Amino acid sequence: MTRIAVEESLTPVQEYLSRQGYQVETVDASTLNNQAQANYSAIVISGADQNIMGIQNVVQNCPVINAHGLTPEEVHQRLQQLPR
Repeated sequence: MTRIAVEESLTPVQEYLSRQGYQVETVDASTLNNQAQANYSAIVISGADQNIMGIQNVVQNCPVINAHGLTPEEVHQRLQQLPR
């Protein structure tokens, strides 16, 4: 099962990805900083505070998807396009 971290404010995305078979874990900035080595396949952020959170500086080998303006279905499509 693919393990995805999703920012806590993105409940519809969390629920949709769970229904699609992903192992979804809710994260916030402090949780993510503590779990940067948690081997996520991707991290989905709201985009509202991506610079404040510093996520792109914390996560070295993990794609970050900015969900700002995207539907849960579009986020899922982006996840499917990631190299495996």
